[in-house]
Amino acid sequence: MQEGAVLELRGISKFFPGVKALQNVDFTLRAGEVHALMGENGAGKSTLIKCLTGVYPKDEGEIYMAGHDKAVTIRSPQDAQNIGISTVYQEITLCPNLTVAENMYIGRTKGSITNWRKMNQGAGKILADLDIPAAPGQQLSSCSIAVQQMVAIARAVDMDCKVLILDEPTSSLDESEVAKLFKLMRDLKARGVGIIFVTHFLDQVYEICDRITVLRDGQLVGEYVIEEMPRVQLVSKMLGKELGDISDIKKASDEGVDMSSVPVLEAEQLASTAGIKPFDFSIHKGEVNGFTGLLGSGRSECVRAIFGADRTSGGTVKMDGKPVKIHKPLDAMKLGIGYLPEDRKLDGIVGDLSVRDNIILALQVMKGFFKPFSRAQAEAFADEYIKKLEIKTASSDTPINSLSGGNQQKCIVARWLLTNPVYLILDEPTRGIDVGTKTEIQKLVLQLASEGKSVTFISSETDEMLNTCSRLIVMRDRKVVGELKGADLNQDMIMATIAGGEAK
Repeated sequence: MQEGAVLELRGISKFFPGVKALQNVDFTLRAGEVHALMGENGAGKSTLIKCLTGVYPKDEGEIYMAGHDKAVTIRSPQDAQNIGISTVYQEITLCPNLTVAENMYIGRTKGSITNWRKMNQGAGKILADLDIPAAPGQQLSSCSIAVQQMVAIARAVDMDCKVLILDEPTSSLDESEVAKLFKLMRDLKARGVGIIFVTHFLDQVYEICDRITVLRDGQLVGEYVIEEMPRVQLVSKMLGKELGDISDIKKASDEGVDMSSVPVLEAEQLASTAGIKPFDFSIHKGEVNGFTGLLGSGRSECVRAIFGADRTSGGTVKMDGKPVKIHKPLDAMKLGIGYLPEDRKLDGIVGDLSVRDNIILALQVMKGFFKPFSRAQAEAFADEYIKKLEIKTASSDTPINSLSGGNQQKCIVARWLLTNPVYLILDEPTRGIDVGTKTEIQKLVLQLASEGKSVTFISSETDEMLNTCSRLIVMRDRKVVGELKGADLNQDMIMATIAGGEAK
């Protein structure tokens, strides 16, 4: 092992049917450092963590731990815990109905009789040593999420962990809670604990971490010292796009968009309970704009707030210059707003229903389920859009879950086009579908704009955004950090803005 290393992964590979989730990945964690593990969705971060903690068996490679003469074998999370590897997940895995002390010692007491006094004293000492604002006898459910995570960390520390894995620990925390968590992490660093920090928040990485390892498509991109990795280069490594290597594809002309006209939709200081900071937004007739940023930046949460899918906590919305109230998706639908969600399987299709029933679903909701369309009407609607969007299906009676991902996506697009929206939000409409269908959907977006519809388009693939959007709202850490249009609408400026304006 390298000098000072507490953990080394060498040549780790993991294969699933038809998928190489990890390919020959190396990772080194040193004692007393916070090491960020970064990459976009599907990069392999979670798979690597699961191989390290025994959730998945690795197919190739070796794991070495300080204090062991040879490679260690980890077949289960208990094996990982026994050699000093503990994990604190985004979702708290403790028991909220038990006290703080009970959670810290659950499963660790010996014999049939629990010495409650000794347990509470031990818990109190650990909490005091780590400056955690909780009492041993306090019920865990009465603690904030941040304190609950700290209790989970305290439990790991008391079990003599040498490696602490924090998987998205700050995603549900506010700024003051993040500050408390970072103080605890610094205390653990000083004690020599090695911390693996999985997060999408760039600002937090540069505040707390010493090194960064980047994964992309299951492969190691590299390990970098934080001081030697400018933010814009980190963004480039994660996205797999070197600066200046993108040739912008000529978009359909947006000369028909009158940016001086009254916006179709305008939001001022809109905020949501999903943690989105107050933001301003507008879109004009015939315009295609988009939200861009790294995964976790708040792209989807912004459009969910606009559509009423997440509860808003402040701000105002106008349509055609008139104030409107959007408390729930049905309010938005009745105002002429359509929304294709990011997760096609979870929030989009109804898998057991037919193609026809999925296509007419939104229009039926607007009409009311007690006023169903006749079979002939439903067939006519479905057949029109199956033909218009070239949906490949044996018939409109075919269950939608038997279609390919691309054709399922077209069915959801058809669902919203059937409602004749004035404003259409498409969140990751091309994710997981073939290149040909991606191109078709991009062309469809531009065609809708040319017909006077307003479209907000979100994609993790920056070149898609450049091909379709005439204006981009840039997100970082759940707040809007910039807006790009005209000559600034290019790969370099997007990455520089995501990184915080650092263009070197």
